[in-house]
Amino acid sequence: MGVFDRLPPMDHLRSEKMCFVQLIMPAESARLAVTYLGELGLVQFKDLNEDKSPFQRIFVNQVKRCAEMTRKLRFFSDQINKAGVKSSVRPALQPDIDLEELEAKLGEHEHDLLEMNTNSEKLLQTYNELLEFKLVLSKAGGILASSHNHATPPERELDEHIYNKEMDDGNAYLLEEGVHLGTTDNSGVKFVSGIILKSKALAFERMLFRATRGNMFFNQAPAGEPVTDPISGEEVEKTVFVVFFSGDQAKAKILKICNSFGASCYPVPEEMVKQRQFFREVSARLSDLEVTLDAGIQHRNKALESVGSQLWRWTIMVKKEKAVYDTLNMLNFDVTKKCLVGEGWCPIFAISQIKDVLQRATLHSNSQVGIIFHEMDTIDSPPTYFRTDKFTNAFQEIVDAYGIARYEEANPAVYSVITFPFLFAVMFGDWGHGICLLLGAFVLILREKKLSSQKLGSFMEMAFGGRYVILLMALFSIYCGLIDAHTAGLIKVRDPYPFGVDPSWRGSRSELPFLNSLKMKMSILMGVSQMNLGIVLSYFDAKFHGNALDIRYQFIPQMIFLNSLFGYLALLILIKWCSGSKADLYHVMIYMFLDPAGDLGENQLFWGQKELQILLLLMAIVAVPWMLFPKPFILRKLHKERFQGHTYRFLGTSEMDPDSEPDSARSRHDNFNFTEVFVHQMIHSIEFVLGAVSNTASYLRLWALSLAHSELSTVFYEKLLLLAWGYDSLVVKLVGFIVFAFATAFILLMMESLSAFLHALRLHWVEFMSKFYHGDGYKFKPFSFALLADDED
Repeated sequence: MGVFDRLPPMDHLRSEKMCFVQLIMPAESARLAVTYLGELGLVQFKDLNEDKSPFQRIFVNQVKRCAEMTRKLRFFSDQINKAGVKSSVRPALQPDIDLEELEAKLGEHEHDLLEMNTNSEKLLQTYNELLEFKLVLSKAGGILASSHNHATPPERELDEHIYNKEMDDGNAYLLEEGVHLGTTDNSGVKFVSGIILKSKALAFERMLFRATRGNMFFNQAPAGEPVTDPISGEEVEKTVFVVFFSGDQAKAKILKICNSFGASCYPVPEEMVKQRQFFREVSARLSDLEVTLDAGIQHRNKALESVGSQLWRWTIMVKKEKAVYDTLNMLNFDVTKKCLVGEGWCPIFAISQIKDVLQRATLHSNSQVGIIFHEMDTIDSPPTYFRTDKFTNAFQEIVDAYGIARYEEANPAVYSVITFPFLFAVMFGDWGHGICLLLGAFVLILREKKLSSQKLGSFMEMAFGGRYVILLMALFSIYCGLIDAHTAGLIKVRDPYPFGVDPSWRGSRSELPFLNSLKMKMSILMGVSQMNLGIVLSYFDAKFHGNALDIRYQFIPQMIFLNSLFGYLALLILIKWCSGSKADLYHVMIYMFLDPAGDLGENQLFWGQKELQILLLLMAIVAVPWMLFPKPFILRKLHKERFQGHTYRFLGTSEMDPDSEPDSARSRHDNFNFTEVFVHQMIHSIEFVLGAVSNTASYLRLWALSLAHSELSTVFYEKLLLLAWGYDSLVVKLVGFIVFAFATAFILLMMESLSAFLHALRLHWVEFMSKFYHGDGYKFKPFSFALLADDED
């Protein structure tokens, strides 16, 4: 192990060293200090007021003000989107304003905008009613003229006009020309004219017929153009109707039914002269309203444009202020009520930067008392913080999706940068398809600045975030495709191929058996190598944390068990390749367990193989109890020795009750449960023993998916492209090429790449990381303004 001690430290293998700090800030400089810390973004504050509700916090009023401003800004954003006004994402620089000025300005803008909306809604409602009145005059006039032509008795002349008394007062002058209620004859026929939704016309007619017992005549005509509904504001199809009836009771029923169905009733004069006069007055009023509405919309759009030019800046400002006060609410007042006390975590490398920021906040706030910053001891586990860049961030996210690393636990992302795209390429390996992935990765990388400022869909956002993962997967796919000589089967050489697999195997009768045997054995070699890497990392973890028990009773027996069985299988594969032997490795491994002392016969690969197999089998059997029993019993012995003296002191002292102190020695002594520790160790040992078998078999997916991708590519190429190319028809060739292109793009490039990605993910999460990675830590989440731009309330 001395070789390992001389190795240089790996900075990226461990998370950043953290320290628990306490900040004592005077009240006059606390807000500015927290603001500067948010700009730095390297301090994670601890909530010291967890037992208090949000309304019991110190700065609850300031948070409410910020929430109210956020509501106003969201209202402005909705209005801008509804009006279709383009707002600048990054506005020109404007003079800075404080929070009070911004609050007053937002209130003024909201009041003006609400007033403009109210006036616009009233004008629009009046315009829609006049437009409906115009359509009723146009259509109902024709209906009345038709009824006059067919009415022979003089007593059936229409002499009453019913209208809705709740019309807007602005339309009253239209009725001043002498349309009055009353009848020229008690037995005269009356009518009601109006407009109703086309979808309700049939039900409306049936209800009228039933209510009047058939004593009415209903006539209707389509409005001819869509009308904006005053209630919903949507354009709908409507129908103009005229109902003829007799009697005051029928009139009351009809008006109630019109009201319940949402029909609008309008007065239509019987005389043609008055109809034309009404029509001209309504048309003139509509023209005036159109001009007024256009002017109002332009004025409103200008107001929204002026707000939209500063909306992003104001939103970020309010978010920052709200985040500052939310953070201040996590702090607590000291005994004198003059200082705020905060606690939190920060990386050790950032201590000097934090001190400079706090000193600057003291100077800018003109405080007479400086901010006290000092480190504290704590029993809490620190958060995990890995510094990543745009290249390594995606690989770290893949690992974090399984679980956040413990503090200073070995980081699998360091190795996953290479092993993840390589295992993907083993399953996907095709240099032609790899070039397609490479082109896609280059497009995402070259348009990186443009795409990072846009809002992307879920799939595109995922692809853009993993653009460098796709780049490495494409490069390794090209490499593995060249080694496998896939898509290069037309090359024929007599001498052994100098790079990768000899392409002369392609097209031969023994191609599939040869490639199956090769890829299956390669999968086992890769699996055993990666699992050994995981166990070696568990040694480095135990050595780093000074845990000698894990090295002696976990690392060593695990290495012995895995390599006594599957490490020996990997050795047999290499010896068989080098010697050219025809030994059956299946037979060797099976009878290593069933008949260890039996004669190997032609399956013997080297001298002393039988004796070595017996020794390895005994070592594997011994390794199981080695993992299971010593560690729990040693832990119990150490625990008893550690607290034996404390127990004797408790027995001889009657003045103190150790159980009354939760952190006392007896309390910690009672927390040790040997049964729980033993069961946990037994589960861990059984899981490793069974997992060694299942995990090795799981790596055979490398062979299976590689074979599937290779055969699918061959089928599509030979049965689609070459078959279509054999015809003389240009149409058949074109159709065959299109089908081949779609099959390649959607099946081989999308589905197969996704399948290989998921299988590579499983091999890392289960087979590799389970050997050393606990993943039960928590992530370092500093208070940072940089995260607010993409954060949504």
